[in-house]
Amino acid sequence: MKALLVLLLSGLKWGKLAASGGSMLLSLAIYATIWGWRYAAGFIALLFAHEMGHYVAARQRGLDVGAPAFIPFMGAFIALKDHPADVETEAYVAIAGPVVGTVAALAVYLWARSEDSGRLLAIAYSGLFLNLFNLLPVSPLDGGRVTAVLSPRIWFAGVPILLALMLYRPSPMLLIVAILAAPQLLHAWRYDPHAPENIAYYGVPLQTKLEYGAAYLGLAALLAIMTYDVHEMLSRIARPA
Repeated sequence: MKALLVLLLSGLKWGKLAASGGSMLLSLAIYATIWGWRYAAGFIALLFAHEMGHYVAARQRGLDVGAPAFIPFMGAFIALKDHPADVETEAYVAIAGPVVGTVAALAVYLWARSEDSGRLLAIAYSGLFLNLFNLLPVSPLDGGRVTAVLSPRIWFAGVPILLALMLYRPSPMLLIVAILAAPQLLHAWRYDPHAPENIAYYGVPLQTKLEYGAAYLGLAALLAIMTYDVHEMLSRIARPA
């Protein structure tokens, strides 16, 4: 562990790629001590796929973006150095992560079924749940940045879901998400659709709103169904005969 910490700090001198790799190795080491290295490696691979979806989409739109950075028990993120020019660009970059992450998780799920592997099934479940959680319509989660294409005020629809999760399964991560969401909700409360700056940023055609709305709902529905089904499969495996 000490060696990995030194590697992570040294990575800051080596450059962005080394720092990204160092944070990945640190997360791998920490997760491996809890769940074993095979599960940890699979989980981090799915995190990486999710973040690379954001990365590639950002580069496609000409945005300057940093390499993925991993934070144990918080997941991973990429740093956008350029602010998107409009809400459609923001939504495009945001939804790319869950799309690629879902494809990767489904690939692991099919692999698990073909190998009849409980470990692979558990890894697939973690990826499916991760992407479903990220689709909560609350900024700064991906779902909040996607649904902003409809209106920032949709973020208030995610508040009851986030509160329910905090009551059902309290965790520091949910608390951090709530803290980060608070100023975004204040922005949504003060949102004036007729303000010139909001018209410039949020003014997209109705067809664009419908396309992103349909993509968001379809992806969320697929993830909800698959997450539930895989959870039931894992429950039957864990249940004594």
